[in-house]
Amino acid sequence: MEADLKLKLEQLHQRVDSLKDQINTEEATKNAFVMPFIQILGYDIFNPTEVIPEFICDIGTKKGEKVDYVIKKDGEPILIIECKHWKENVDAHNSQLHRYYHVSKARFGVLTNGHIYNFYSDLEKPNIMDEKPFFTLDLSNLKGSSIKILENFTKNDYNLENILDSAEGLKYIKAIRNEFEKEIQEPSDEMIKLLVSRFFDKPLIASRLATFKEYTKKAFSNSINESINFRLKNALNISETVPSKVSEQINSIDDNVSEAPKFITTEEEIEGSQIVKAILREQLPASRIAFRDTQSYFGILLDDNNRKPLCRLHFNSANKYLEVFNQGKDNGEKKLLSCIDDIYNYKTELLATLKNYE
Repeated sequence: MEADLKLKLEQLHQRVDSLKDQINTEEATKNAFVMPFIQILGYDIFNPTEVIPEFICDIGTKKGEKVDYVIKKDGEPILIIECKHWKENVDAHNSQLHRYYHVSKARFGVLTNGHIYNFYSDLEKPNIMDEKPFFTLDLSNLKGSSIKILENFTKNDYNLENILDSAEGLKYIKAIRNEFEKEIQEPSDEMIKLLVSRFFDKPLIASRLATFKEYTKKAFSNSINESINFRLKNALNISETVPSKVSEQINSIDDNVSEAPKFITTEEEIEGSQIVKAILREQLPASRIAFRDTQSYFGILLDDNNRKPLCRLHFNSANKYLEVFNQGKDNGEKKLLSCIDDIYNYKTELLATLKNYE
């Protein structure tokens, strides 16, 4: 179920990406992007007892207020969906959904522009929608954890109690993560004092606080880089020495480095590089396959030599590409991937590239 759901969402993302420039209205956004999403969840958009468009949500003296969709299960509303044009920032429109939620009797509300879906509930006060979503699904950044959460909203697997049990935790985990990322980028005085108080017993006067702020930034930066290196070595099962460029990034952080790295090795890059490694190991020992992550691509090299690129993974944009070099190291050709497993389709090109260097 999870793999099938992910594949359908990836296909929807490709649809959004290819059609969005032709979508000029909110209504077109609903028809082209949101209705297919509802279908992916397993609900029949042509059954008016299951998916109700333009559902009336009269609010006090305001009559004729309508939410774009209400989804029902066993005759009861479980989800309301309010849609905006794909160019709109969905975070700016939650007040409208908030009004509808109060009178809809549904436990969950979704605010979407067709490619970002914010899920809301009433975790803080009963029947009053929370100000912030407990879960956000971004079609351009699908993660395994997001797919598992979304499964709970599908017609076959919908379970109110399961969702509510996890929703509160998801909400606070998201909030904590946001605060943590802020601290990494710019440590607050409170964070610095908390950390320094554990090993420094002198008063933190202004000059010392400023000094420790720089130390804290560098410590965070070092720690993140080392974590990336450790994660790569374990995920790719590399026993040899870390490629020199990565080692230099970790060991040569000088006085000018005071911010977190601008790129993070993603799960998809690791998964993709494992597939490439499996293909190449038919002709090559693992010790000769090297990996270098950069801000624009994830590189896979022969003998850790940047003049011998085997391929590159371009996974940082909406569309994912595999760049192959079977026509020469200066003639890279990007291949569009519908999913990461498509890398297997380019086994011939990868082995031909290797043969060029041998």
